[in-house]
Amino acid sequence: MKEVYLYKKLKNKKVQCQNCAHYCVIEPGRKGKCYVRENKDGKLYSLVYGKACAINIDPIEKKPFFHFLPGSQSLSIATVGCNFACQNCQNWQISQAPRIFKKIEGQELPPKEVIKIALENNLSSISYTYTEPAIFSDYALDTMKLAKKAGLKNNWVSNGFWSEELFNLISLYLDAANIDLKSFDDKFYQKYAGGRLQPVLDTLKRLKKSGIWVEVTTLVIPTLSDDLKMLREIAEFIKNELGPETPWHISQFSGVISWKLQHLPETPVETLKKAWQIGKKAGLKYVYTGNIPGLEQEDTFCPKCGAKMIDRTGYSITRSDNHGKCSKCGEDLNLILK
Repeated sequence: MKEVYLYKKLKNKKVQCQNCAHYCVIEPGRKGKCYVRENKDGKLYSLVYGKACAINIDPIEKKPFFHFLPGSQSLSIATVGCNFACQNCQNWQISQAPRIFKKIEGQELPPKEVIKIALENNLSSISYTYTEPAIFSDYALDTMKLAKKAGLKNNWVSNGFWSEELFNLISLYLDAANIDLKSFDDKFYQKYAGGRLQPVLDTLKRLKKSGIWVEVTTLVIPTLSDDLKMLREIAEFIKNELGPETPWHISQFSGVISWKLQHLPETPVETLKKAWQIGKKAGLKYVYTGNIPGLEQEDTFCPKCGAKMIDRTGYSITRSDNHGKCSKCGEDLNLILK
C-alpha cells in the first residue's frame, strides 16, 4: 500500500482522485470506482502497489503491437482492478476481482524486481497490460523510471480513460500505447463499459501530439459495435486526428470468454473484412484483423507498392523489410525498431 501521486485533498477528509477521467470524490474509508484506491483518514492510497497478479513473457504482437519492436519479447505485468466494467472483458477474473470478490490478490514484486526479471531474460520492453495500467499507475510509473535507466522501453495496453494529470505524469517515460477505441458512440461506453468516449479520444490525441507511438484496437462485437457507419467514423478519426500511419487493429469478439456477453456469437470473418476495407478506404496505411490467425489482413504490406513485408501467423512473424523500409521500393513502413 502506498500513498498515490495524483489526488487532491478536500474538506472533511474527502479526496478527489485525479488518476483517471472519473475524477472520483472519495469519502474516508471508501474506494474509487476502480476499487483499488482507498481514502484512509484523508489520504488516498493504492491498494495494489507492488502486487503483481500476472507476470509473463509475451510476444509483443500479443498486445497487439505490430509496428513497435516487431518480433521482440516483452515482460507483461498487471495488478487486479480496472476503472471500467466492460461486459465483454476477457480478463474479468482479475480486472473485476476487487469489485466482485472484494479481495486484492497478487505477489509482492517491487519495481526493481520487475526490471531484474526483464534484464535477466534479455527483453526489450515492459508491457503494462492485461488489466488497466492507469489504476496501478503509481506502481507502473516507478517501474517505468527504472526501466528507462536500464535501457528498456515501456508500453501501455489501455482503455485510454486517463486524466490529463496522469498523461502529464507518465508521458516522459512512455514509449508506446495501444488504446482500445471500443466504439464511437458515447452511449455504448456508458452502458457497456462504464465510462465515456471523449476522454479516450483526448488521450489518443495527446499521445500522438507528444510523439509516443500509438496503435488502436477496436473489438467488433456483433449487434453492439459492428455498425459499419460507426466503424467508418473510427477510421476517419484515426486518419484525421492521429495520422494515416497509425495502425488500426480490428479484432474478433468471442462470447465464450467474455464476462457478461456469452449469449452473443463470434464476429463473422466477413464483418472484419468489411471493417478492414473501411479502414483502407479511409486512407489508413496499416489495418489489421485480430484473433483469427491465417488471414492475410494480419500481414503488413508496403503502403506504396503493395509488397508483403511482414508475414504473421498468430504471434510468429517473418520479416522481409530492409531495416524498417520496403525492400522492393524503399518506402518507410513506420516501424519502431529500437
